[in-house]
Amino acid sequence: MLSQNEADELFLLAKKAQDAAQEFRFPSLGSDITVPIVSLDNREAFLLDVNRSRMILAKCTYMERYKTSIVLARLDVAGPPHTNPSVTNAPVIFANYNGAEIACPHLHLYVEGYDAKWAMPAPVNIFDNTTNLHSTLEGFLTYCNVVEPPAIGMALLP
Repeated sequence: MLSQNEADELFLLAKKAQDAAQEFRFPSLGSDITVPIVSLDNREAFLLDVNRSRMILAKCTYMERYKTSIVLARLDVAGPPHTNPSVTNAPVIFANYNGAEIACPHLHLYVEGYDAKWAMPAPVNIFDNTTNLHSTLEGFLTYCNVVEPPAIGMALLP
C-alpha cells in the first residue's frame, strides 16, 4: 500500500511511453490493451489500460496503474453509477461525494486506505466529450501527465 503522499507524487510524475517505437491498436468491442509507461527518468514503471465493453459501444475504461495492481486513476465512461463509501472522515477531495452515487462518466483516484474505491464526476474541463473515445483517451493521458504518449492507433474507433 502507498501513502497518499507517495501516490500523489507518482501520479504527478511526468511520464512517457516505455517504447516510443511500439504501436498499439485501440481495443475493439470486448477487448482491452495494456501499455507500459514509465517516468521520464525511467525509474518508475506504470501501466495504462484501455478496456472496452463487449455490448455497449460507448462504454470504456481508462486506467493508470503502478506496480501492476495499484490503481492511481481510473475513468469510467458510459457504465453503471458508482456508490462511494460513507464515512465520518471522507478524504478532502471527495468530501462532497461522501456516500453519494456518482453517474458516469466518473473518475476514481487513489485514496490511502481505500485504494480506488472513491469516485467523483469526471472533470468536464478535461473530459468534455466522453462520447469521443479518441479525445477522451488524449484527455486521460494528459490528466495522468503522460507527456510523451504511446502510439495508439484509432482506426477501430466508430
